[in-house]
Amino acid sequence: MLIRLLRMYLTKYRSLIIAVIALQLVATAAMLYLPTLNADIIDRGVAAGDTGYILSTGGWMLLVSLVQIVCSVAAMYFGAKAALGAGRDMRHDLLHRVNEFSAREVGRFGAPSLITRTTNDVQQVQLLAVMSISILVTAPIMGIGGIAMGMHVALPISWVLVVAVPVLGITMGLIIGRMIPAFRSMQERIDNVNRVMREQITGIRVVRAFVRERYETQRFGVANDELADATLKVGRMTALMFPAVMLITNLTLIAVLWFGGHAVDDGSVEIGSLTAMISYVMQIMMSVMMASFLAMMAPRAGVCAERICEVLDTESSVHSPAVAEEQTADAAIVEFDDVEFRYPGAAEPVLCGVSFTTAPGTTTAIVGSTGSGKTTLVNLIPRLLDTTGGVLRVGGVDVRDQDPDLLRAGIGVVPQRPYLFSGTVATNLRHGRPDATDDELWEALTV
Repeated sequence: MLIRLLRMYLTKYRSLIIAVIALQLVATAAMLYLPTLNADIIDRGVAAGDTGYILSTGGWMLLVSLVQIVCSVAAMYFGAKAALGAGRDMRHDLLHRVNEFSAREVGRFGAPSLITRTTNDVQQVQLLAVMSISILVTAPIMGIGGIAMGMHVALPISWVLVVAVPVLGITMGLIIGRMIPAFRSMQERIDNVNRVMREQITGIRVVRAFVRERYETQRFGVANDELADATLKVGRMTALMFPAVMLITNLTLIAVLWFGGHAVDDGSVEIGSLTAMISYVMQIMMSVMMASFLAMMAPRAGVCAERICEVLDTESSVHSPAVAEEQTADAAIVEFDDVEFRYPGAAEPVLCGVSFTTAPGTTTAIVGSTGSGKTTLVNLIPRLLDTTGGVLRVGGVDVRDQDPDLLRAGIGVVPQRPYLFSGTVATNLRHGRPDATDDELWEALTV
């Protein structure tokens, strides 16, 4: 899912990614070349007392370093631009897909989960994309190039690298393998904290009215503790990763110095070559650490990518007809004809055998206890949900045969909690009577 998602959104920025790869190649090649120049200064300049060679090679090292810095900065800039652009496009598509959902899909995912997927999950994938574009090119080149250059400058002790690199790779693989389920659990618990917090903010008046503050505090505390436990579990494994890398790196350096010292003593390796070998060991281990850092982020980003793709791949249960029909009667006529609605997996329908007609200029009251289906019935009219049985007509035409946008454009809703979704108070008041004067608006407000 992660690779599919990154390929889908990074393809648009192919030219930037190609530029990043080219710049990283130059920067990494320059980095690998520097220890060899340093070895030449020691072996040919310092050992021979040739000041001119030291100055000329030192100047060449400064030029190579400048090229490396410029290329690295430019690569990070272009890489960040591509990754952040992909994140923006991802959030855009998620928002539009969620706006297409019916109440059934929103209920299936839950508003807190949709919020987390659009914000935190996209941020994790975006962060991985930023790191991948830069590290994914640098780490392999630096690792493989470091091994090759290390074998070139000090072949007798290069076997140390052949042993150390696989050991480090296996250690990182074992740690990262345990992190994947922990990251999935952590994202689910973030959803849970968002859900509890959202419910408490929305129902704060009811909580206070029934003196439920202590209960809600405990409820949030449980969700918060579960998230903390999951985060600590991930944190412990993350904390184990870097000491493991440093331990293997330091043991490798000790082996290089030990066996390299004997090689220098018997004349098979020069001092400058040993110094270069140490630099290459550090570069190789740095490349493995960079790859490990990327691999550490990949499990969480992979879980987030699965959650994002789940939303993007979900189609709304409310579809627009291939050919929309126009209303044949007064749009104010709403007719329920033996309407039934059943939620997916429910044993019993919420609404069953509902039949009535509302005429223009009249008021119809839907009365019932909590949970009797009043809101569900109203949601059927603008097709926030689709009937599972019977026929619902608005303006004499089945709502499933009408364009949803045109259908909803003719429906005004006054929610129980008044708020402005768009426009001003005046434009919302004029929804029912576009030609209303200011005096009439003030009269309506007074009422």
